[in-house]
Amino acid sequence: MRNLIYMLIGAIFLGAIVSFMVTYTVRFNEVAVRTTLGKAGPESVVTEAGLKFKWPYPIQQVIKYDKRLRIVETRSETQLTADEYQIIAVSFLTYRVSDPLIFFQRFGSAGERSIDHFRRAEDVVRNRLRSAMGEVSKYRMNELFTPERGASKLGELEARVMEQIATAGEGGQGLNDYGIEVVGVGISRIRLPADTTATVISRMSANRDKLSKELESKGQSRARSIVARAESDATKIREFANLRAMEIVARGEHEAAPYLGAQQANAELAVFLQKLDLMRNAMAKRITLIFSVSDYGLGVFSPNAMDATRGESAGLPAPLPEAIGTGEGE
Repeated sequence: MRNLIYMLIGAIFLGAIVSFMVTYTVRFNEVAVRTTLGKAGPESVVTEAGLKFKWPYPIQQVIKYDKRLRIVETRSETQLTADEYQIIAVSFLTYRVSDPLIFFQRFGSAGERSIDHFRRAEDVVRNRLRSAMGEVSKYRMNELFTPERGASKLGELEARVMEQIATAGEGGQGLNDYGIEVVGVGISRIRLPADTTATVISRMSANRDKLSKELESKGQSRARSIVARAESDATKIREFANLRAMEIVARGEHEAAPYLGAQQANAELAVFLQKLDLMRNAMAKRITLIFSVSDYGLGVFSPNAMDATRGESAGLPAPLPEAIGTGEGE
């Protein structure tokens, strides 16, 4: 009984080893190349996921490639713009294996593992990306970095870099000839060297100074225009006010003429009334003042102030100009 158990365990173990040697699985995100004695043809490519069979090693061997996107990034490298400014750029590239058979034929000599093939392929892709980044030299600094939204040509630069990578390079071979499909190219980071930063800041300061002078000049011109318009309006207002004042004065003199005539008929009474008005205006507040009756305007307080006007009531002016005129007519 014990021997039967040992034989059963040995058979299971042997079956597992044989199964491992003659079967393999392909995941949904993988594509496989099944080689026979180290060689592969169009029939060697396996794209359907699931359990597959093969001859045991070393007759047949299976290399699996992940068909998802992979990313390659370059190191920081100095690039020269068209206006001779230096920038330090870090670029990246995304790709996938588009033709596993060609990919295996190109990079299969790097080793027996797929990771070795990807390492060799990424060296080629990285070198091609570094070479294509020379397109930076066709753009000026102010074209790549602008304050206006959407005006930068960084997107155009990335498109040209991708075009350079996809087209045939040295030896007349593009990345498609390596079984690689380039999906996207981008610039992940850009910074300026210290001397370039100082130059850019200096140029920005000069532009700011120029802009501030232009704005100041426009402001001064507008201020002069506003002042000139205000002075013109003020002159017109003064002229109108003076003309209106002259009209009022002329009208007042015309209306006061009959009264002035009546006052001339009895000058002493007119002087007396003016003195009363002066005292009324001067003594409007409750104050105590001591003056001499000999001062101008204070003679009305003299005991003899009314002697000059007694018996002369006939000479008083009439209350209306018409009454004055009627009196003169009589």
